[in-house]
Amino acid sequence: MLNSSTVHRPLLCMCRSQGLQRIALILSITLGKVVVLSAQEQPKYFEQDVKESNPLRTEQARELDEYILGLKKDESRLKKLLPDDYSSPAAFEKSAERYRQAFCDSIGYPPPGEVPSAAPLFQRIGEDAIGIYHRAVIPVLPGVHAEGIYIIPKSLKAGEKAPLIISMHGGGGSPEVALFHGGANYHDMVRGGVKRGYNVFAPQHLFSAEGYPKDVRNRTDERLRLVGTTLTAVEIAKITRSLDVLLQLPEVDATRVGMVGLSYGGYYALVTPAVDRRIKVSVCSCYYGVQESRYQRDEFSVPSDFKFKDRFTLFRDSDLAAIICPRALQIQAGLKDGVDHRDGGKPLAPVSASFYSRLGLAERFEHLVFEGGHEFHDPSAWEFVKKHL
Repeated sequence: MLNSSTVHRPLLCMCRSQGLQRIALILSITLGKVVVLSAQEQPKYFEQDVKESNPLRTEQARELDEYILGLKKDESRLKKLLPDDYSSPAAFEKSAERYRQAFCDSIGYPPPGEVPSAAPLFQRIGEDAIGIYHRAVIPVLPGVHAEGIYIIPKSLKAGEKAPLIISMHGGGGSPEVALFHGGANYHDMVRGGVKRGYNVFAPQHLFSAEGYPKDVRNRTDERLRLVGTTLTAVEIAKITRSLDVLLQLPEVDATRVGMVGLSYGGYYALVTPAVDRRIKVSVCSCYYGVQESRYQRDEFSVPSDFKFKDRFTLFRDSDLAAIICPRALQIQAGLKDGVDHRDGGKPLAPVSASFYSRLGLAERFEHLVFEGGHEFHDPSAWEFVKKHL
């Protein structure tokens, strides 16, 4: 009879590589309880205590854990995608196209479906001393519309054109929250553009809806993933296909488009210009590096709609700047904001800055930590937009 003391321990000791250790583990489990019986003593079926193979399952989990940790550290795939031609800004942008396409593929952009031929609707809803306000409804996908508030500044003279600013609200918000009654923590993120003579479009993204579950956003994203796209892709498309319409309006200078956003809106102020090169300057407030910080602390703390393919291996916030560069990008973080929002971007910003500095365009990237909390910092944002738009 062979027993575990004659097979199990010596065999594991002799095996040095992980592959041989696994073979040894299997053999020890298989042979450890083998008993040689005569023909008369043979059982009808071979049986084994299920617990005997528990070490195999433990080893399986350990292997996959090590595999995941290895992928998290592996930079080789990213290096193959990042733009590498620094001979000129134009050459850099051209070499970034493979990376942009990889990002689009990751999030499922563009979402499936033809753009409807129906005309957009612009309904005038009011005016004040600085602008004329419209409710905009723009077809973007079959049965799906982009909806928001479009404002034309009264300072714009007949026949003149002005830049367009996309002003993106944050989680749980709306264009109305960011615009009316002081704008809450958005301050002048919407009206500030109008005051400076810009046309402003403030889109609505999905965070809550009467008659739907409180987690309607996460549910919608999960359902979209099952049919070939993501909520991120759909909401980017709501902005980019709105641009297709807005840039044809007579009062809009189609060559001068900027974007500002707070929190979740800051997320879209990062990923939308990464996809759409028509956006020439962007201000990402109180978002940059937040998910990276959460992921480093606890992989499962990242909200589901940020968990697209290769999010933390190929498409970190710091690296996405490579497909915005050489267009201008400002990152804002409040000194009194939560730790992830305040500190998450600090180790990432030098990576983003390097894309610009290597092109001799260091002034086009800013990482600002301002005295404040989870809020839009108006003075620095609008100065940055003015400088680069």
